[in-house]
Amino acid sequence: MNDRDRLLDAQVQQADPDRWLSSRFVTDESARADLTAFYAFEAELMIIPTRVTQPLLAEMRYAWWGEQLDGVFAGVARKGHPVLEALTDIVARHRLERGAFDDLIDAHIGRVHGQPHDLDAFYVGPMQVAATILAGPGHETTVLEAGRVWGLAQTGQFKAARALQQKANRLLAGLPARGFPAVAHAAFHRPSENNAAKRLRLSWAVFRGRI
Repeated sequence: MNDRDRLLDAQVQQADPDRWLSSRFVTDESARADLTAFYAFEAELMIIPTRVTQPLLAEMRYAWWGEQLDGVFAGVARKGHPVLEALTDIVARHRLERGAFDDLIDAHIGRVHGQPHDLDAFYVGPMQVAATILAGPGHETTVLEAGRVWGLAQTGQFKAARALQQKANRLLAGLPARGFPAVAHAAFHRPSENNAAKRLRLSWAVFRGRI
């Protein structure tokens, strides 16, 4: 692991501990670094509302990230920015499409203006990107309901998340084992658990290939 990968890994561990835990089950070090680089991009977006007090200022920062995606998808990263440099690498190598990235930024802008959570933009799209990074293209439908389970749980809709779990698992039967860490954190559909319990739950989920 190089210095940039260690920096981004630490960023995700602090900002997004649940998905960082699930990424520990990626056995290939390069694939794990790619996944955490994508999560680090999401972490940068998530932290913006904590750093500014006015919605307009937050929107300006999100607009900046949207502009930077032009360079990312053109293969020209902003020099000296570890997240953008890493993101440019993984977009090229995994042939990622831009739609989910733009949708995520738009959803964040909506949130700072008081709009409801767009579950597909916040949770499904990123999970589909993560699955592509780990398992290649073609698994968007496979992880669709798992992304919704994760989104429902993250927004406190635990009963709805559990009700959707069976359908999600039927679809996940088509996901290669190497891609399962992209969805494993959707097993956290309970209000609260400590890290030891989460590790056990993740291990069991990965072993069964079910959330």
